[in-house]
Amino acid sequence: MLTIRAATESDVPLLRTLIRELAEYERELEFVAVSEADLLRDGFGAHPKFRALIAEWDDQSAGYALFFGFYSTWEGRPGLFLEDLFVRPQFRCRGIGKALLASVARLAQQQNCYGIRWEVLDWNQPAIELYQSMGGTFLDHWRSVLLKDEALRQLADKGGLGCVAGEESSQVRWLVVAAGEEGFRSAIGDSRTSTRSGSVLRMD
Repeated sequence: MLTIRAATESDVPLLRTLIRELAEYERELEFVAVSEADLLRDGFGAHPKFRALIAEWDDQSAGYALFFGFYSTWEGRPGLFLEDLFVRPQFRCRGIGKALLASVARLAQQQNCYGIRWEVLDWNQPAIELYQSMGGTFLDHWRSVLLKDEALRQLADKGGLGCVAGEESSQVRWLVVAAGEEGFRSAIGDSRTSTRSGSVLRMD
């Protein structure tokens, strides 16, 4: 029997284990740096940066979804970004991935979100077909961009590069928002390659 519940502080060790299993499934375990302390601070501290759902099958941990909010200036409404969706191999083909995504969709509707965004590996045909069957729209004309590590530091160190109307260049302030992770990794289907394409599921 399937149960889906909100993750709590006590689930931090499990979350880290599932994250590592996802990374191992995608053959990128060596790139996972997140610690239990990171997850505890950023998911269950005074100002949470993400939320997570845990799927259990007959009281066994079967998978998880991890997501966070963003804002659409075109829609004038918030949305949810699905960072991770993972089902353990021994629990697949039971509808758990779809149930997790449906649970995130219900939360999005409750919070008046315009939709859910995530990314899927371009070779993962089972996942792509699942998302298409749900009514997901693939944003093939968009390309994901990631700025991190030394490139991020170099850009941050450069400061203002010119004048903004009505201001001297010395008064220009930069706001750099950069992702520290690679984005959503979908593991409903097979293993991975490095190329992803975005998709969105609208709520209206």
